[in-house]
Amino acid sequence: MMGLDGVELGLIVTFACLFAGILSGYPVAFAIGGSALLAFSILALFSEAGWLTKEIIDNRSDAYFALLDRGVGEHAITLFRYPDLPTHTVPLFEKGAESAFFRTLTFIVNRMNERVLAGPSIELLLAVAMFILMGVSLERSRIAQDLLTSMARVFGGLPGGLAVSVVVVGAFLAASTGIVGATVVTMGLLSLPTMLRNGYSPELATGVISASGTLGQIIPPSIVIVLLGTLAGDLYATAQEDRAIAAGCRDALTYLGEAAVVSVGTLFKAAIAPGLMLAFLYAAYVFVFALMRPEKAPPVRAKTVGPAGPTATVGHRLLWFVAAPAMGIVAAGLLFSSGWAGPQAVDRFSLVERPIAPELRTHVSDECGASMIELHGRDKWDRSVAAQAEADAIAFAPPTDEHLDALEAEARLHLPPLSEGLVTGLVLLGIVLTAARGVAPSAPVFPLVAGGAGIVLALLADAFLVSPDASPGTAWLILAAPVAAVLYGVGHALRRLARVDLLRVVFPPLVLIVAVLGSILGGITSPTAAAGLGAAGALMLSAYRRLTETGGGKGARFILMATFAVVVFLLVGSNFDLRTSIEHVGFENWVAFVVAAAAYHIGFCGLVFACWVLWRGNILRSVVRDTAKVTSMVFAILIGSQMLNLVVISFGGEEYIQEFLRSFDDEWVVFLVVMLVLFILGFVLDFLEIIYIVIPIVGPVIYGGTLDPKWVTIMIAVNLQTSFLTPPFGFALFYLRGVAPPRITTGQIYRGVAPFVVIQVVGLTLMWLVPEIATFLPEWLPGN
Repeated sequence: MMGLDGVELGLIVTFACLFAGILSGYPVAFAIGGSALLAFSILALFSEAGWLTKEIIDNRSDAYFALLDRGVGEHAITLFRYPDLPTHTVPLFEKGAESAFFRTLTFIVNRMNERVLAGPSIELLLAVAMFILMGVSLERSRIAQDLLTSMARVFGGLPGGLAVSVVVVGAFLAASTGIVGATVVTMGLLSLPTMLRNGYSPELATGVISASGTLGQIIPPSIVIVLLGTLAGDLYATAQEDRAIAAGCRDALTYLGEAAVVSVGTLFKAAIAPGLMLAFLYAAYVFVFALMRPEKAPPVRAKTVGPAGPTATVGHRLLWFVAAPAMGIVAAGLLFSSGWAGPQAVDRFSLVERPIAPELRTHVSDECGASMIELHGRDKWDRSVAAQAEADAIAFAPPTDEHLDALEAEARLHLPPLSEGLVTGLVLLGIVLTAARGVAPSAPVFPLVAGGAGIVLALLADAFLVSPDASPGTAWLILAAPVAAVLYGVGHALRRLARVDLLRVVFPPLVLIVAVLGSILGGITSPTAAAGLGAAGALMLSAYRRLTETGGGKGARFILMATFAVVVFLLVGSNFDLRTSIEHVGFENWVAFVVAAAAYHIGFCGLVFACWVLWRGNILRSVVRDTAKVTSMVFAILIGSQMLNLVVISFGGEEYIQEFLRSFDDEWVVFLVVMLVLFILGFVLDFLEIIYIVIPIVGPVIYGGTLDPKWVTIMIAVNLQTSFLTPPFGFALFYLRGVAPPRITTGQIYRGVAPFVVIQVVGLTLMWLVPEIATFLPEWLPGN
């Protein structure tokens, strides 16, 4: 029909139905599912009428067998690579539309069970709901308003200072809320009128608000990273397994020499630097624009941000804000580098000398060996062969318990005298003390001196009184007095820091962000568990702010007590064995168990009390409603997009697209084509539709080569971020249009966002040229 193959027409009809459904005004989640049903009905009708046919390669022809004899794999024989091969014509649905319908229906049921209801990725998808709850709760606590006010005081005096403060707040909210709509609307309501009153250009003001609001799509904890990560993990594992089998190997672990795994936690690490880079590029553009066009971004007279302003000299601030913390960090670095501080645990089994494990598996077929040599190089293969031969020649006998005990006792004699955890914690508390001295130079110095003396005494006690094999209870008893002195000083320091507007606003959500991201980046827990921690912390923070603003502070102390109890629970749980079912449970373990149980129940009661406070203030209901609304939209789009994706598979559309992409010999060209397509689709499709419709189709190709999956996924995520900015259907533009004053035209918003779309392209180009921007942090912080 019209000189096009049936598969090509099928793709045109399917995506035409998708665009028509989205533009129809119906909710996107229902429009996608409806467009899938409509497209399948049209294609089935035309196929049964004989109007839609497709050409497939005749796999019984002599030319086909000749290619096989030349060593060409079946997966590489396509009409794109070999257009002269004999073909024969078949209906679009080869076994009839009825058979295709029931086969597709079966696939839909199985796909829903695997990816929505009970599959392995459902646990990660639960993190979506928790992060949404965290974001909505913090958005209801009005941290954006306080942050904008404080940041405007800090940056307002600079050229373009108000716009720079919007970028800073956008990056901060991205790490705490991650909800683009709420961020853009909030900053539009709060900062846009202020910027316009101070003479800012409407284009610059609307552009910087729209762009900064979308940083939540890339800066962790990002919902996009969670959703994209669940797909990327499956696609990468499956594609690499297929690649290994095509190379003649048993599995991807054998062929690659490592497991074909990419986790959401790893992607969180990879997304931090690109997200901060984009924020820096936004701020740099605003600053340069203000220098070149000062009349469109004038500076605003800055106000003081705390009590240190009129009494603290510049030298005093440099000493206590810069020099003193730097000296503490340098001293800690010297302790670690000299061996005085470090881990004080001994892995018994790592002490036994074992044969050097080969880098690659070498007991493979000749075909697999040749493929591995081509992939890894002859040198690595030869090293692996030699190591394997040495391991086979040595008869390794498992060590006895007595031998392990002797090795462990000898290793403990050489352990560092200072615990790395204690040194790190004391350095952080020392920075709090120096900051308090910097903001309040005229306040009594004795509490801070006592805290500093406690830090020195704690280090001396740990070095000379606490042996590495001491029990946790003994160590805590010895360190109790110095730690009490440190906490006394830190308590006074926190009260002084609380008088600084900027610190009082930033510190609570910053601690929550560090707790959530730190637990993920440090490999302590999974993204789902960290999301639960973040959601609970956000509820307690919102309740605390509610009590301090409207209740006169009554009940806020209990929230603080519950928060402290959670910290105690985590510290006790990480230092003591809380199991009571083991054979020997010592007295100190029972004490630790009781303390941990009490702290847990206090923390849980604090969470329940926080929910009651928010319920009484008519906040919890709206938080839960908005969380359920956004989460339901995500899962409904997931279901509808799976239906559309399976319709594309039913007539061979997915295979057609993948064969077209594989017709390019250079995988970099393939990825560039995919990125261009995603960028163009971002003009008309939301990131959710692109993730669930397009990525599953192109994923087996772009994840099936040698490109780093972390880099590929972050490149896609940054590209998808532009879908919120690109006219005419950028959602961030619609959000801002809804709250902008009537005198701000849609054309001004489009013109204002155009430079930031260019910045997105610049950021993608930098990541293309320097992939280490996305890969260095996961390599520096290993673990999931």
